[in-house]
Amino acid sequence: MGGHLGDRHVITPEILLRAYAAGMFPMAESADDPDVFWVQPKVRGIIPLETFHVPRSLAKKVRRKIFDIRINTAFARVIEACAQATEDRPTTWINPLILTLYQELHRMGYTHSVEAWQGDELVGGLYGVSLGSAFFGESMFSRQTDASKVCLVHLVERLRSRGFTLLDTQFTTDHLKNFGAIDVPRKEYEKLLDAAMQSDDLEFADR
Repeated sequence: MGGHLGDRHVITPEILLRAYAAGMFPMAESADDPDVFWVQPKVRGIIPLETFHVPRSLAKKVRRKIFDIRINTAFARVIEACAQATEDRPTTWINPLILTLYQELHRMGYTHSVEAWQGDELVGGLYGVSLGSAFFGESMFSRQTDASKVCLVHLVERLRSRGFTLLDTQFTTDHLKNFGAIDVPRKEYEKLLDAAMQSDDLEFADR
């Protein structure tokens, strides 16, 4: 599945980007574990952008615009919320090293957040890495029903409109399968990834 990265202090944002381009991503055993390890699944989760499915009840909620959707206005708050344990998610894999690295990538323009707001309250969001024509979804959170799901719908709309070709979800879950997520073998995934890496870095967010 993967191996420990060794001395965590030598991991840089540049190394992290090279790892994504090679089909690997980092995780921690828990938010309290200081170490991280590379993961390269034999079966990879993706959401094919052309067959993305929005359940009818969610589509109604998107049309009602009950959330104000913003891009990259509170990246640090989004990743910190994703790292927090909740009743439904008692442990997470986002430790302080991952928090630091991905915030550095955000300052470099490679990580992005899609956020759901109600007034001045951040009620849901997701974040991921943008590289070539691929977007690697990392994690999401909700403090209001369906907030992260609405963010996912807006994410896919943005990826489609800007020419992205690959939405990597790392793994599939029953939740993601409702949107059309599928598992693909590593060799098939590597072909999709190689094609996406041939592209120049696409603009996910307006400068």
